Amino acid sequence: MTMPEEINRIVTDSIADYLFVTEKSGEDNLLKEGKPKEKIHFVGHVMIDNLLYQLQKLKQEDDSRFESNALKEKLGRYAFLTLHRPSNVDDEEVLLGIVEALNEISQETPIIFPIHPRTRKMIDEFGIRLSEYIHIMDPLGFRESLFLWKDSVMVMTDSGGLQEETTALGVPCITIRENTERPITIEIGTNILAGNKKENILKCYREIMQNPKKGEVPPLWDGRAAERIVDILSSKSEDQKMRG
Repeated sequence: MTMPEEINRIVTDSIADYLFVTEKSGEDNLLKEGKPKEKIHFVGHVMIDNLLYQLQKLKQEDDSRFESNALKEKLGRYAFLTLHRPSNVDDEEVLLGIVEALNEISQETPIIFPIHPRTRKMIDEFGIRLSEYIHIMDPLGFRESLFLWKDSVMVMTDSGGLQEETTALGVPCITIRENTERPITIEIGTNILAGNKKENILKCYREIMQNPKKGEVPPLWDGRAAERIVDILSSKSEDQKMRG
């Protein structure tokens, strides 16, 4: 309930006629909230539809068009980082601990960091120093971001979407948060929940380096979720016509 996304989800669900969930736990939670079973449909994940589509488009492109291509080739082996949540970047002590962990990690594994404007602002405001091995970039579009993280040693993030996308492509992920609304990425995916304390982030990093988590792709994350939604809506429409 501390996350704006969860408040929005509850408000939206309260007025929705159909509820499409990405994983079985979503169905279970909606039933616990008292939602009628007939309104709930487990269809997979439309974001994974887009991920797989973009991955195919990326394979057809010339990598040299990306400004980050030279850095990617130069580093060869690297981690990819996103960091933007207020709970991580707005508190000086918390942000300093995270950056200290990242600075230490970067000595061994260079980090590519497309920095969010909010994060840049707070780092400057607090006077926090980033290691020279953390390569800061301006925010990236989806496809260039995918171009970088799909081949990374690991992704470190406080985003929700990247937890799922890395699981779908089998890339190790450290989530720098105390909780996640994507539990399946922890249970069967490649994701590890580290919290935002320095020692825990370093512990998870070393765990992945020694034994990368071999996850599975969750059920129905196959790029066809949108088709299932269209089929359900079409079926519902036909039923209403017949009754009307």
